[in-house]
This record gives sequence, C-alpha cells and structure tokens, in this order.
Amino acid sequence: MKRTPETSAHSGAGRATPSRHRRRDEGSITVMMPILAVALIAMTGLVVDGGTALSARGRAADVAQQAARAGADALDPNALRHTRPARLSVNTAAAALAANRVLVVGGVQGTVTVSGDTVTVRASVQKHTAILSAVGVNTVQGAASATATILYGGTTEGH
Repeated sequence: MKRTPETSAHSGAGRATPSRHRRRDEGSITVMMPILAVALIAMTGLVVDGGTALSARGRAADVAQQAARAGADALDPNALRHTRPARLSVNTAAAALAANRVLVVGGVQGTVTVSGDTVTVRASVQKHTAILSAVGVNTVQGAASATATILYGGTTEGH
C-alpha cells in the first residue's frame, strides 16, 4: 500500500485519534458511577423508608383513636343512675385500664390521660427501616394523639 500524507503513520490527519480533551475525560464515568449509585440508593431509601414512617404514624393515630374511645366508654356506674344525663363522668381507673389494654393489644407504646369527661391518648410506633439501615438509620417513628369525650345521645351540647 502506498502511503499518502493522509494515511501516514506520522500524520494525525484522517485518523480518529483522541484529542487531548477526550483523553482527560477517560475514566470520568468510573468516578461518577459510585456517586450516582449512592445518590440513587439514598433516594430509594427516602421513598421506601419514608413510606414506612408514614405508615407508622398512621398506625399510631389509628390505635390512639381506638384507645381514646375505649377509655371514654368506661363510664362511672354512679353517673349512669343520675336523672340528668349531662352529669355523665368517666371512671378514671377503668378508662385508663381500657385505653392501655387497647395500646397493648395494638402493640403500641403510649400514655393515657383522663381528665373529667375527656380521655387523651398519645401513641408512638417504631418500625425498622429497609434501606436506610445501611447508613445507620435503623428505625423510624410515628406518633399521634387522640382525644375522646363522653356524650349523651348524639348531641355535643356544652362542648
């Protein structure tokens, strides 16, 4: 084969040789991939384990509402014998026991406060993370509170 200036081994013309800029870019994908992989795992963790946190809060709210209703249903038997139903009151010990029983059955940590005709329950739920545990976040917590007040009939008179 006859060598011409375009196909000469010494000439850069006509050949697809990498430019100086392209040579500096070689291997840059090797640096970017781990960074992008960590970012992708972090975003996936936030989505999945963020959903777990929302689920924990929903569970805490559900059990807190059930426990508050159970506590408010623990009426004082003497109050039921009065001629005026407006004097209904909660049996404090029975209300706390009923609400705590619901918390235990629901597998939820919480506190119960009984004040007059009102039962307030604060509940919290911890759940294990699926992805963020790889970076040291092992649990997420959801908390909620609910209040129930005893009523006579279907009225809310006086409240």
